Amino acid sequence: MPGRPSRRSVLAAMAAVPLTGAASACQGGDGASSARTGTTTRITFWSALRGSQEVVDAFNRTHRNIRVEFQQIPSGGQGGYAKLSNAARAGNAPDVATIEYPQVPGFAIDGVARDITDLVGDGLRRRLLPQALGQTTFEGRVFSVPLDVEPMVMHYRADLFEHYGLRPARTWDEFAEQAAGVRRAAPGRRLGLFPTDGMTQFAGYAWQAGARWFDTSGGAWNVSLADAPSRRVADYWQRLIDRDDVFVNAVESRQSDAQLGSGLVLTRLSGAWDAGAQMNARPGQQGQWRIAPLPQWDTAGTSVGMHGGSTFAVTKDSRHPEAAMEFIEWQVSHPDALRARLSSGTSSQYPAAPGLVAVGREAFDRAYYGGQDIYGLFEQEARKIGEGWLWGPRMSATQKVMQDSFARVGAGQGSLVQSLRTAQEGTMPDLRALGLSTTQHST
Repeated sequence: MPGRPSRRSVLAAMAAVPLTGAASACQGGDGASSARTGTTTRITFWSALRGSQEVVDAFNRTHRNIRVEFQQIPSGGQGGYAKLSNAARAGNAPDVATIEYPQVPGFAIDGVARDITDLVGDGLRRRLLPQALGQTTFEGRVFSVPLDVEPMVMHYRADLFEHYGLRPARTWDEFAEQAAGVRRAAPGRRLGLFPTDGMTQFAGYAWQAGARWFDTSGGAWNVSLADAPSRRVADYWQRLIDRDDVFVNAVESRQSDAQLGSGLVLTRLSGAWDAGAQMNARPGQQGQWRIAPLPQWDTAGTSVGMHGGSTFAVTKDSRHPEAAMEFIEWQVSHPDALRARLSSGTSSQYPAAPGLVAVGREAFDRAYYGGQDIYGLFEQEARKIGEGWLWGPRMSATQKVMQDSFARVGAGQGSLVQSLRTAQEGTMPDLRALGLSTTQHST
């Protein structure tokens, strides 16, 4: 069903940001000129990521000509993105900002994240996983640099799996059979959780199944949140919910914390980053957890989606884009940057630069996962991330509508397939309000 004709195509909207590295270099103040003159260029950096202070400290110790001033801000969902948008409207956004993958298109269209295509050299491009760089590149233009890639994996309680005679499911059918078996064997326990606040988890499942929620073919934003692969995923989880084979509640909640803390839920289906979060949140469960590949739709399946992951953007307000890019490139590709981030003890991010995997493997304390080489597993799974996925221009709005509908499903109202259709209908007004050319595919 075609959307209302509008003023701007996707490319026109993103290309509207006039500030590129080449133009901005004429202003002076970049890292290269600082090196020649011996002066110090000061740049500002905002991030909610754990370990960022340690990374900045390491950079400042080893770079005389660029000084990074760091400000910890709330995560995006807790006000960080609003703070960044407000600062950009006032003309005082930081030089560098952390933006999660789903938000990159929106900040590019709004002109907050500048077009840095001319600043991203061939050497850096070669060091990054193509699937990661593809998530920050639109119509051939680059708007941010990936820090990590987060393939979805299965975190599982090895001790409880052994108790119930389970092994990590290789297919989703096997997972469903195990879920029914756990409920029968232990009525108070469940194999997994369907998170009512989990749009990003659901997107990862849909991504794995071959869904394409957004694409920009024909110069328009084409929206299809309820395509056939997404409906397949929704029907699958609906069956588990209807049979009471999984918990249904918010993952960011005291209820979920209690389920995990008391051993009532046997798996967490989430991104690689969640390994570090689990270590930080529940140190008393050391040795009880392991990580396995996400189940596939069939035994020949070799695809996963991403859940989580962050990028670094140079904002439109930066007066020192080349110095900002020097800092970004160091953050995403230098071994000392990853060592510094892991030294905080709260991170397990899988680097978007595969050359850093060995550094992560060496620096990460394996004791929590019983000595398992989780970085080796993440490396294996990252290769399976499907290419071609694109996030939409207003994912915060899409997320709210979808999750509100998921919550109603948790209360026994409606269905997950209906939630997808509701989210699609709720997404279109925001895209049209941006003046974007749009189409939507109803199914």
